[in-house]
Amino acid sequence: MKQGSFKFICLIIWACIMVSPCLFADETTHSYESRILESFNNDSDSKYVWKADSSKFITKTEETTYPILTYVDAWPVAVFGYNRSGDMPPLKSFGIHGRFDRKGYNWIDIYPVLKDKPDEPVEIPIPGRVRNFDMWVWGANLKYYIEIYVRDYRGVVYGIKFGDIAYIGWRNLQVDLPKNIIQSRRTLPAYAGLTFVKFRIWTQPVERVDDFYIYFKQFKILTDMFDPLFDGNDLADPDHVQKLWASNDK
Repeated sequence: MKQGSFKFICLIIWACIMVSPCLFADETTHSYESRILESFNNDSDSKYVWKADSSKFITKTEETTYPILTYVDAWPVAVFGYNRSGDMPPLKSFGIHGRFDRKGYNWIDIYPVLKDKPDEPVEIPIPGRVRNFDMWVWGANLKYYIEIYVRDYRGVVYGIKFGDIAYIGWRNLQVDLPKNIIQSRRTLPAYAGLTFVKFRIWTQPVERVDDFYIYFKQFKILTDMFDPLFDGNDLADPDHVQKLWASNDK
């Protein structure tokens, strides 16, 4: 009798394990897409220009104020290959030439501005609900690291450690968005996307800072573009609501 009861209980447990995935598999729907936020190719159709700010010990001479920013004819071969045929668009990478007068926790900020408003920093809207960031970064085995800064819909800015660059050559840096950064509201409209604010390059006190180069290429995101539909979802679109109310006032 006891043996029969044991087999019956095991059968119930097995049935629950087999059924439970079917019950919950469709609760959450995702539609992940890879999107390039900035190619760093100096394309004419890009509306952003990149500028820099830095901490107080940045080197300044009569001829030059660091950091120096430019685009160079270089790229990660692992992505784009060695040879570029004549019918392929030219490739560039974004270069940063830095120099500080003393060691320490020095930093360089790299931030976007609009081409037609070069004196005003802007933030790049991030589509969907971002899952992770990735970018190709060339390092010279210096003990530096990079942070990404994003802003949520409430105006709170978060610094996310992107990765150490104490390695040689090109490497793909990736980081998942921390779970504590909010991308949706409890009330409608639920979607509350992030904006990209800047990159920050940090030096560490143990490392030389007298002369260094860093290169960026293809800043991308993996983001969830799924937008759930419901009866009346158009009334959760602020732009649509404004049009409705504007036409009602006439």
